[in-house]
Amino acid sequence: MNIYDIIGPVMVGPSSSHTAGAAKIGYVSGKLLGEPVREARILLYGSFLATGIGHGTRKAIIAGLLGMKPDDTRIPESFALAEQRGIRFSFGEAELKEGHPNSAELLLTGETGKTLEIVGESLGGGRINIARIDGIATNFSGDYPTLIVHNLDQPGHVTEVTSMLGHKSVNIATMQLYRRSRGGDAVMVIECDQEVPEDGIRFLTHLEGIQKVTYLSLL
Repeated sequence: MNIYDIIGPVMVGPSSSHTAGAAKIGYVSGKLLGEPVREARILLYGSFLATGIGHGTRKAIIAGLLGMKPDDTRIPESFALAEQRGIRFSFGEAELKEGHPNSAELLLTGETGKTLEIVGESLGGGRINIARIDGIATNFSGDYPTLIVHNLDQPGHVTEVTSMLGHKSVNIATMQLYRRSRGGDAVMVIECDQEVPEDGIRFLTHLEGIQKVTYLSLL
């Protein structure tokens, strides 16, 4: 147990689950998109849907997408700030099977037309879990630089990615592999101890069989 488990995170209230966690889900999602958000469809589930308005959940998620962290005093103004930047956003109800009670599904479009679908869960105390990306199950916290590689389920891709990280002197903290079916779509989620250089990410995007590379930088 650490001090955050006892007193909670530094944040703009009222709730670590419904406000701080929601802001972090938005922040990590915006980072994963990798470019400014132009449109966001946000679908809420469970208590996020039932009590989120009173706890500021909606404003917190938008604030996170704008790059605000949970302790940013501008969170209550996030709707107006998003409108000033020309960001279109709307809210609805998520249809999740066995979803965590504090869940949000974000359908994002960036300024170049890039899209990203994320399901984030607020676990309490400001901690989150990114449970799904583009329809494939994942499981990571957003507390480490994280490389997400979408690829065809073929031999050699794991070796290509880990070799690149080794060449760039990036140590792997955790690595998770997911696939929809044998020979179908697959995802690698790699949490790292160091930031992954941009040229290493570009290298992966040009490999045959690599469909998409998403990166969460903490810088």
